Amino acid sequence: MKIMIKNLKEGKVRLRITNNDDLWYLSHIIEEGDLIKGQTTRKIKIGDKEKAVKKTYFLKIKTEKIDYSPSALRVSGTIIEGPDEVEKGAHQSFNLSLNSEVTIIKDKWFKHQLKKLDDAVKEKAEILILAIDRENASFALLKPKGFTILSSVEGEVEKKAFATDSKDFFAQASKQLEEFIDRYKIKKVIIASPSVWREKIRSKLSNEVNKLCTFATCSMGGKKGIDEVMKSDELKGVLKEDRTAVEINMVEDLLATIGKQGKASYGFDHVKECVNAGAVEKMLITDKLLHEKKEKGEYEEIDKMMEQVEKAQGEVFIISTEHEGGKKLHGLGGIGAFLRYKL
Repeated sequence: MKIMIKNLKEGKVRLRITNNDDLWYLSHIIEEGDLIKGQTTRKIKIGDKEKAVKKTYFLKIKTEKIDYSPSALRVSGTIIEGPDEVEKGAHQSFNLSLNSEVTIIKDKWFKHQLKKLDDAVKEKAEILILAIDRENASFALLKPKGFTILSSVEGEVEKKAFATDSKDFFAQASKQLEEFIDRYKIKKVIIASPSVWREKIRSKLSNEVNKLCTFATCSMGGKKGIDEVMKSDELKGVLKEDRTAVEINMVEDLLATIGKQGKASYGFDHVKECVNAGAVEKMLITDKLLHEKKEKGEYEEIDKMMEQVEKAQGEVFIISTEHEGGKKLHGLGGIGAFLRYKL
């Protein structure tokens, strides 16, 4: 994402979408009631026969609905500003996609929304993860909203007790790794395997690829191995700037604190009680809970809670449910909090 204009006194941010992941960020930034300004197309009737044609206009709408998909973000609302030939109050949508430019105007920008903007603007080093053992290998690309499995393969393992691998499975995996590094312009690689196989895969890598790699231990290859990597303490240093890893670690810390009956809370009603008492230091909310509240027309209550936390010098974090950490938090009601003191 590229910020063109940022004037918070006027509540205005103009930006350009440079990455499909920006759409995910914007789906959590744009809210009902926000003003959206930019170019969009609209059908109008011309001539005596009232033939409908599409024309491009520069319009401003008041947002009523947001629909997100990985390749497009549809923001719908009513027109409040535009050329005379366009009816004010009529419904209009902006279909935001790669290279779209749009201005977002809010009465107030909250800290968590500005943080989302900052996260989207930061240049992200692509990180490739390989989880491999004697029989399975999965390649995943770390993304702002989780990870994407690029491919999963199984080795043709001999069943004899003394066999280690067949058809040099590790060499095949190494070749695939190099192809992905080249294709996605990878800057960092994390290779996880049971320790007995670490030197096996390392020996198949070129010196150039080895320089990009951090090696970790997991109990198995495949997708379950990648899930282990995302929670691995030894990889926090590599992943500390990555939002996905930060979110997963934050949820794991919350679960651990809850398990020890420490200064933590979860569930909507209990967290709300803690917010009202000014006891919340960090509040974690899943993106899915926010969408559910919006669909039910109950968003105002949770919005006020986020505002209260920030006014009390606390922090709000929106957690993606596209990774295991977010799914676990959603299983606790979609909301949890670290507390300054126990109630």
